[in-house]
Amino acid sequence: MTDNTHRPYEGDDILPHVCRACEARHGGICSVLTPEQLAQINKHSSRRTIEGGAEVVGQGESVGSYSNILRGVVKLSKMMADGRQQIVGLQFAPDFMGRPFSRESALTAEAATETEICAFPRAALERMIEESPELERKLYNQSLKELDEARDWMLTLGRKSAREKVASFLYLIATHIDPLADDGCTFDLPLSRADIADFLGLTIETVSRQMTKLRNEKVIIVENNRHVSVPDIDRLNAAAGND
Repeated sequence: MTDNTHRPYEGDDILPHVCRACEARHGGICSVLTPEQLAQINKHSSRRTIEGGAEVVGQGESVGSYSNILRGVVKLSKMMADGRQQIVGLQFAPDFMGRPFSRESALTAEAATETEICAFPRAALERMIEESPELERKLYNQSLKELDEARDWMLTLGRKSAREKVASFLYLIATHIDPLADDGCTFDLPLSRADIADFLGLTIETVSRQMTKLRNEKVIIVENNRHVSVPDIDRLNAAAGND
């Protein structure tokens, strides 16, 4: 969670009201924008809520806008020519969704849970990127972070046991839903058992068995099949086989 009790600074008085308490304002790409730039981009931005399961943008579709994720989880997937589909990543608040200067989406982005986004027209944001080295650097750093996470996930899929894979998935959710959690957290699983199996390269039965084992070992507590509590985040991290 980000502390929104930031100290006012020169120019704060021109901040749009909607930006003042926005999570992306303090932790996402908007954190590097000046109050004047925020006021400018706010003229073109729009907030909307997307129901879980609804598509934000489809693979191969023309890109008309980019978005900050304000709340919820977005599932990224890639489809092959024969219709087979693979979940390739998840995004959380306050991630930036989209690839600047790309005219066509290479992935399908779907709201895994009810999700709130703040969308910007492509032309307006790309113009601001060209005018703001800080914004360009912020997006560059997010891309590098996503690359590092993708490499870590390759290790998870290629080398870890089924138990470590399921624990790694739970650790991913726990640390992104509440990045500052150090002694435990609770969350609702954003994916179905079938989607978790797809994401991890396992069968649904294997995912269920490993969830049951982690529950029996008191690494996690599961209620109503989707609500998960993690009493000790370090113990879950160890179960995931992480350093």
